Amino acid sequence: MGYWEEIVPWEGEEALAEGAQRSCGCPWIPGSVQGQVGWCLEHPGLRLEEVPLEVLRQRESKWLDMLNNWDKWMAKKHKKIRLRCQKGIPPSLRGRAWQYLSGSKVKLEQNMGKFDELDLLTGDPKWLDVIERDLHRQFPFHEMFVSRGGHGQQDLFRVLKAYTLYRPEEGYCQAQAPIAAVLLMHMPAEQAFWCLVQICEKYLPGYYSEKLEAIQLDGQILFSLLHKVSPVAYKHLSKQKIDPILYMTEWFMCAFSRTLPWSSVLRVWDMFFCEGVKIIFRVGLVLLKHTLGSSDKLKSCQGQYETMERLRALSPKIMQEAFLVQEVIELPVTERQIEREHLIQLKKWRETHGELQCKSPPRLHGAKAISEAEPAPRKALEPVPSIIVSPGPAPVPKARKSKEKSREKGPASPANGPGAEGNGAPGTTRELLHPQVSPHHQSKESLSSRESEDTYL
Repeated sequence: MGYWEEIVPWEGEEALAEGAQRSCGCPWIPGSVQGQVGWCLEHPGLRLEEVPLEVLRQRESKWLDMLNNWDKWMAKKHKKIRLRCQKGIPPSLRGRAWQYLSGSKVKLEQNMGKFDELDLLTGDPKWLDVIERDLHRQFPFHEMFVSRGGHGQQDLFRVLKAYTLYRPEEGYCQAQAPIAAVLLMHMPAEQAFWCLVQICEKYLPGYYSEKLEAIQLDGQILFSLLHKVSPVAYKHLSKQKIDPILYMTEWFMCAFSRTLPWSSVLRVWDMFFCEGVKIIFRVGLVLLKHTLGSSDKLKSCQGQYETMERLRALSPKIMQEAFLVQEVIELPVTERQIEREHLIQLKKWRETHGELQCKSPPRLHGAKAISEAEPAPRKALEPVPSIIVSPGPAPVPKARKSKEKSREKGPASPANGPGAEGNGAPGTTRELLHPQVSPHHQSKESLSSRESEDTYL
C-alpha cells in the first residue's frame, strides 16, 4: 500500500476537482451532471453516445434472452456476447451482466451467507482507519457518496472491510476503493463484494498486494507492446527515461475509473469484464499512441516534466466514448501476446530482483476463461409428487380388509394366502401417489421464476 501512495498520492477533494478540470478544461461544478458521476459529461467532446430508444429496447430484449440462458450462450455463442459487450451493455442490465460475465454470481451461490458473516466481524483496526479516510474521496459529488455516513459510503466501507477479512494476507489497497464504488453504483453490497473478489483474483491478480509486483511487471509488458504499436511514443519515453510505473499505475489499478469520462469508463468496463485485461492494455496503448505518437504531438513535450503533464491532462478527443472504443476494438493486441511478454518480463525480473514475493494465481483472460475454469454447478432437480393428497388417516388396502373378513369366517382361502399381500394394492397405491418424476417433467415456469429473482435493475 505504501508503494501505491508514493506513486499516486491522494490529496483529497481539491486535487480530484483540479484533476477533473485539467482533464477536460471545464470547471468542476458540484450538483451538475459532471458532479453526479465525478467527471465532466457536459463538455462537447465528452458527450454520452446517444442510443435511440427503440435500439436500446431491442438490446435489452437480446440481453435478457442471453442472461436467462447464460450457460448455453457462453458455451456456444461467446463471440456474440463479445460483440454485444463491445456495442455496450444496456444500462438497466449492466450490473446483472457484469455479475454473469465475471463469474461473481456463481461465486456468490457457492458462498451463500459468507458476506453476511464477514460483515458482522469487526475487522483489523489498521485497515479500518485507512478505509474510513478514503470513503469521501470516491466520486465525492455522486449522489450515492456525497454525504458522510450515507448509504453509499456505508456500503463501500462494508465491501472494503469484508475484503480485508476475506484476504487478510492482502488487506486493503487504496486503488480498490474506486473499483468498489463503481460496482456499488450498479449492484447491492453483497454482489459488489463478490465482483470485487473476481476482479482481484481472476482479472488482476497480484495488483493489490503489498509490493505491487504484478503492476510493475505489467508496466514493462505495456512498454514492450508500445514498441510495436507506436515506435515514436516508445522512443520518446525511453529518451526521457520515464518509467511506466509513473503513468500507468493509476490507469491499470483503478481500471481507468479515475481517468476517463464516465461514459467511456462504462464502455471500457463492459469490454473488460468480457475480454479481460487485454482491454486495459489496449486502452493504455491507445492513450499513449494518440498523446505521444507523432512528431507534432512531441513539440510541446520536450522534457520529462512536460511529458508527464501531458499524460496527466489527456486530450478530451481521445477519451471520447465512440472514438476510444473503436480504437480499442481495432488495436491488434491479443492475450497470447500479453502472455508471451509476461514470460519475457518475468524472466528479466527474476534475473534482477529474484523470485516474486507474492505468489498470485494466473490471471484469466475474460468471461470465457473464467466460466471454463469455474463452471456453474448444475443442481439436480428433485422428483416431486404429481398428485398431492391432503393429510389424513392412511387408506386401508382392500387385500388387508378381505384377509380380516376371511379370518372372521374361517380358514383363509387360496386367494387370500400369503401371495396375495405381495401382489396387493399397498405398493401400487404408493406408486400412484408418488411416481418418480423425471427432471424434464418439472414445470418450466418454476425454473424461469428462480432465474428472475436475481435481476437487479
